[in-house]
This record gives sequence, structure tokens and C-alpha cells, in this order.
Amino acid sequence: MKSPFNQRKYIVNADGNNNNNGSGDEKANNAEKKIKHDIIVTVVTGDRRGAGTDSKVFVILSDDQGNLSSTLRLSNRLTTNSRGQTCRFKRFSGIPDLRTVTSIDFWIEKFGVGPAWYVDRFCITIVATGNTIVFPVHRWLSSSRLRLKLTPNDCLLPQDTPEMFRYQRMNELGAKRLSYRYTQHVEGGPMQIESLPSDEKFSEEYYWTFAKEKASLLAQTKFIEWTVSKWKSLDDLRRVYKQSLGEPKCMSVWREDWWFGAQRIQGVNPVVIELCKSIPGNFDVTEETVKDLIEDLTLEEALEKNKIFICDLAILDGVECKDDRELAAPLALFYLNKKNEMMPIAIQLKQKKAADNPVYTPKDEPNTWLVAKMFYNNAEAQHHQALTHLGYTHLLMEGVVICTHRNLSPSHPLFKLMAPHFLFLLAINTRGLEKLVSPGGWVDNCMTQGVKGIFTLMRRGFDRWSFQREGKVREEIKSRGLLDKEILPDYPYRDDAVPLYDVIRDYVKTVVEHHYDTVEKVHNDWELKWWRHELVKPRDQNGVGLQDIPGDPQEGFTTVEEVIDTVTCIISTCSLGHAAANFQQYEQYGFVPNYPGILLTDIPKEKKSFSEEDIMAILPDKRMTLDIMVITKLLSSRGTKSLGDFEMQYLYDPVGVQAAEDFKKNLQKLSYATKLRNVDRRWKFEWMDPDIVPNSISV
Repeated sequence: MKSPFNQRKYIVNADGNNNNNGSGDEKANNAEKKIKHDIIVTVVTGDRRGAGTDSKVFVILSDDQGNLSSTLRLSNRLTTNSRGQTCRFKRFSGIPDLRTVTSIDFWIEKFGVGPAWYVDRFCITIVATGNTIVFPVHRWLSSSRLRLKLTPNDCLLPQDTPEMFRYQRMNELGAKRLSYRYTQHVEGGPMQIESLPSDEKFSEEYYWTFAKEKASLLAQTKFIEWTVSKWKSLDDLRRVYKQSLGEPKCMSVWREDWWFGAQRIQGVNPVVIELCKSIPGNFDVTEETVKDLIEDLTLEEALEKNKIFICDLAILDGVECKDDRELAAPLALFYLNKKNEMMPIAIQLKQKKAADNPVYTPKDEPNTWLVAKMFYNNAEAQHHQALTHLGYTHLLMEGVVICTHRNLSPSHPLFKLMAPHFLFLLAINTRGLEKLVSPGGWVDNCMTQGVKGIFTLMRRGFDRWSFQREGKVREEIKSRGLLDKEILPDYPYRDDAVPLYDVIRDYVKTVVEHHYDTVEKVHNDWELKWWRHELVKPRDQNGVGLQDIPGDPQEGFTTVEEVIDTVTCIISTCSLGHAAANFQQYEQYGFVPNYPGILLTDIPKEKKSFSEEDIMAILPDKRMTLDIMVITKLLSSRGTKSLGDFEMQYLYDPVGVQAAEDFKKNLQKLSYATKLRNVDRRWKFEWMDPDIVPNSISV
């Protein structure tokens, strides 16, 4: 695979003199023609803040016969070992006849102002054979730590690690457990990082790109705040978008019933709708309610023919919100018509039947029905942010990331497999909670539930989350009765997410089966047992608290398939799961009437007429609207590279490298197929296209 960095390259000779200009390169090339080189050492400094060093660097090489090189001093020049830099060192003498290199031993001695060094990898080339052996490092090295010893590819199960390396491996995990510590910011809530380790902070480039984008968006909306008077109509509101952040496409269709149905199957929260086999007892829907709305069928016939679908947001019932705001806990009924359009036919805004809780239908006055749809969407927006987005991707995976660092060595194949999908996750969560999900922050001001409600809802959701259901895309859709295309022919989320999940699983399967080629290797992997144990350990006992992770409480994972499924769940959640919930936020939330995060009046208790002035009074004010526009636009921007195009390469063993190449090829094929499906769709659904889906949760 190509190096993920676009580094400068330096050729340095044995005593550390730097030949980084044109004449130096020419001299080195001429010397190479005259003298047979024994080895070439290439070292790459990682792309981390403060990664470079000017300390003295020493390396000893050994082969499978026990032969050792002399102590090689690479360099201590300020111009070498800088952040993201590749340095090439050539040795001309003093090396025994090493036909291969089976381990390296390296350390630094404090010299200048940069005593710590973050090393990406060493590459050792044996000139006589032309073989290059890669030693991935991905670790900080300081003058205070002992020598670091590594094997080629640095990818071993703990039981396969040579005895001389095991003490180092255990020490590293011990240090990780001190750095990656759990805490609960809210009682009963998800497990989060106690203090953000320096390794997890945003790269300088990412941080400033993100900050610059936010500043630009704020500047655009600030201009609107200064120049636009309070809008009195929806037309006034529409004009704001042309003058600032751009018009969400939904602005032209947000009133339409077919669009309200489409939001359920390809919006930001496409995991609520399910097949309805009978009308719930608390939903006051009768034959008369839906008469003339289900074509030529009776309600019973429509149910029998699998034409009725339901969204039931009972989980919101009784959630206490900031400032005693009233939050709906609605039920909504849909009918799949002969055009295969998902059409809404009834909405009840509260769970219990009551005289002040009417059932709204398309037969009501247009604005009365429109307001009912707005209150439904307002309720679903709370579910989306608390569970589908923040809860089930950001915060659920935060506990997993911490657990992985605490229990799987950086040398473990599964750590290397999952690590690219953890990039910046802890950083964005730490910053997000501080800026968005905090008292007085964005959620408090721009969402009905506020911080008080969002954490209540998260607690409820975490108690219901199951690996066997939510953890597997196909099983989650099946649990809602929507896996069969005969039942729901047009379901863009399902049609794009399932094949993407399968491509991820094939990639994981190749790597996992290579390292666990027998089930005994699963049983004998003590780090894997520790990892699973802490994943399922209750949150009040300092564990992640995931439910229904496969395996045995005592023995851990019992089959290779269980390991494959668990790792696939994690990678897919960090990639496609987050992409589905995140990247069309501006398209849904940006035009506030379409998917309102907050409404300023109580839930209507009767079917009354609404003027446009009444609707404007329900919607958030100008300041709230602009804040919603900025944050959802920022959240809709991509942070990391497309899935499979890894920012950092962790797997260097031949099977891992080939698996990653095959993964990229399969993703490219899938991207093409996804684009073809969008050609025939009434409304494009691009969010599961592998070109759009990033590697990790970084925004």
C-alpha cells in the first residue's frame, strides 16, 4: 500500500550528516555505484503534534541466527526526524552478514529540545537480497523509557509473542490503562474518557481546518443576523438560505406527504419505521379514520397484505425536558400505495388515547395536518440526536475505543484492524460534549429535550441496545420486518447499508481468519478475553456495558465467527452507522420547518386551523434558526478520508495488506453500484456511497 504521508525524504549517512540538497543526493548516488551497501534504514516520523525529535537515535538489528549488528546511531540533527518526515540512512560498514532481520531494538537518548519522538515505522532493506522488512511502531519513544523491541510487521497474538517481548507488551498495556480511564459524566450514562490522552487530540491540520470552516459559517450567518429583520413568513425564512449557507433540497417539497414518508426510509433516522401487523391498542385508529386513504382496501386487508407501516416513539414518553418544554411521544401510520410510495395516513402525538390527543390525518385542513407532521418530526429529531446519532455511534463507540486501548496491545492484529476507525473519535466526543451537549450549549438551546432530556433518553436507549439487533445491520432491519424487498421494494437505507456491511464483514473475515486459523487460538488469546470481558462488564462496575455480545462469560469468545461479527459491528458502526445518521443533517435540519429540533409552543390538543402567522410562532426565532443552520452544516462536513482509504497504515503483513487492497476494490465496485441505484431514485440517497462514508467518527 502507498504511504499515507506525503513526506519529504532525506538521505543521511552513517554519522548523521544530512545530504538533503541536489549535490548531496548526487554524491550519495555515485557512492552507491562504487560501494556495496549492507543495509539501508528508512524511518518515518508520525504525523502527530510534537512528533519530531532531535535526540540521539540508536538501533540494533538481529537475525534468526542470533547475529547482531553494531549499535547504529542514526542522527541527532534538527533537520531530521521532523513530524511526518521520512529519513533514509545508509550504512557502508560494520554490519555482519545479515540475510534478514527478525527484530529491531531501538531507543533514544535526550539531546536537544525534542526528547520525545512519535515513530510511525522503520523499514530495513538488506542490499544484498533487496528485501525490505517493515517494523510498524505507532508509539511514542522517550529517553525515560527502556528500549523498544519489535518483530517484523509487529502483528502477533499475545500467545505467539516471543518470551523476550512479552514483558514489554504487558508494560505497554499497563501504561495504556493509566491513560485510558473510564468515567460517567451522567449517572447511568455511557462510559467516556476521563481525560483525553495527548495521542487522541486532533492533528493540527484537522483542528485548524475545522476551526476555519466554523468561523466562515458563523461569519456568513452573522451578516444575515445584522441585515435581515425578523422574518414574518416562510418566504422571508427561505430567502435567508440563498444569502448564506445554501438551500437544502427539501425546501421545495417539505410540505408534501410523499416526502414525509420518504424521510422515514432515507432520512437521518431511517431505523424507526417498521411493518405493522396490527394497530396498537393505544393508537386511536379505526376503519373510519383511514377511509379513502388506503386506496380500495379495508384496514384489515391492508394489514394482511403488509401495506401498513408504523413509527412508534414510545421511548420518548415522559422525558422531562429543559424549562419544562413539552415533547411529543407520537405514533404515525403509513400506507404503501400502488406506486410504492410511503404515504402518511394518521398521526397521534401522545401515547395514550384521550379527548385532547386527537388523531390527525391528511383529510384535516392542510395546515392542521402540516403542524401535526412538524410535531412528529420534532419528536423524531430528539430520538435521532440522542440515540441514532450521538448515543448509538459517538458515545457507544467511545467506550469501545477506551476498552480496546486498555486490553489489546498495539501489536494485536485486532487493534491494528480497528485502529483506523477510531481516529479522532475521542477528540470529537470530548469537544462535542463541551461545546454542544452541555448546560447552555447547542442542545440545550436548540433542541426541545435540552441536556436534561437527551441524557435521560440516552440512558433508556443504552438499556435497550443489543449487539444481536442494533449491532448487525441486517438483523436490525429484519427485526422491524423490512428486510424482505417483497414487503418494502424501495428502502434506500436498507438497499445501500446491507451490501456495505457485507463488504466490511468480508474484509474483517479475511484478516481475522488469517490470525485465528484455529478456534484454539481464540481460546488461548488472553487479551481477547480481557477485551470481551470489559466490553460486557456493567457500566456501574467500570465496564462498557454492551448487551448480548456473543461468547461465554467465563471463556470469552468461543468461535472465530463471534470475533468476526463483533469486530464487524464496531467498524460498521464507526463508518456506515455514523454516516447514515450524520452527513445529511443540514439537508434535514437546515431548513427548520422540515425537521425542527425545537418548537416553541405546546403540543396541540385539538384540531384547529393554523394560519401562516401561527406556524411562524411555533418555529424557533432567528437566532436559534441561524445556530441550527451553522451547527448542522458543520456536522455535515466530512472529517476523515473515504472508507478504506486509511489515514494511517497499521497492517503490514502480506495477508493484511492484500485484504486492505481487496477491501478498497470491493468498495469501489459498491460505490459504482450505489451511484447506479441513485439514477432511478426519485430522491437521491448518497449517504451510504463508500465515496461518502468516512473511516471514522471524526465530526
